[in-house]
Amino acid sequence: MKLGDRIRQLREESGLTQGQLASASAVSQGYLSQLENGEVKNPSAAVLLRLADAIRIDADELFEAAGYPTVRTLKRVYQDYESTVDSDLLHYLAGLSREKQRRLLSLLEGIEKLVMVDGVAAETLTSAESAAIASNIKSITELSKVGN
Repeated sequence: MKLGDRIRQLREESGLTQGQLASASAVSQGYLSQLENGEVKNPSAAVLLRLADAIRIDADELFEAAGYPTVRTLKRVYQDYESTVDSDLLHYLAGLSREKQRRLLSLLEGIEKLVMVDGVAAETLTSAESAAIASNIKSITELSKVGN
């Protein structure tokens, strides 16, 4: 719904005339009419805030109708980008120094190589590949030292 249509709808639902809303929001009735008729393309945030206050609604209603970003719309847009990492793990990692985080990442990458090497299951590795992995296993033993 366009901003002007939304303002008109909310004004009418509130039982206000254009004159009453204009007076309550400190905008001229002519300007309010222009807003409702879609003649004003980019109203100021101050005007939208005053209108929302006068209608007694959340200002985000008008900001979104005007096409302005709000925290609410940004949350909707970026909800798919939210972290899927366990919050306890994030809390733990946040307590580690950058160096310890890097060491832990390196160790985890070594573990991942133990499980799969270029898509090949670990039991089908050559002796050279096994030796490289054995070296990684030695590094993994330091994992317990990461948090210390």
